[in-house]
Amino acid sequence: MAVTHLPAVSGLTEQQQRGWHCVWCRSPLGTDLGVDLGEQRVTPATGAAYSWFPRECVDALACSGRRAAR
Repeated sequence: MAVTHLPAVSGLTEQQQRGWHCVWCRSPLGTDLGVDLGEQRVTPATGAAYSWFPRECVDALACSGRRAAR
């Protein structure tokens, strides 16, 4: 399986960090939709470490089209 490099968490919305929206195109994802990219841990330069939970669209082609339209 190919390794996907995720975008920096600092540039994502709260909805993207929580897996409510696609990490790539920002589309809303229902509870049973989207691909779970696994729990990610972040240790910021200041403050406490925390987890975030990215998900992406199931349809990669549609997702890339929405990204290009932004």
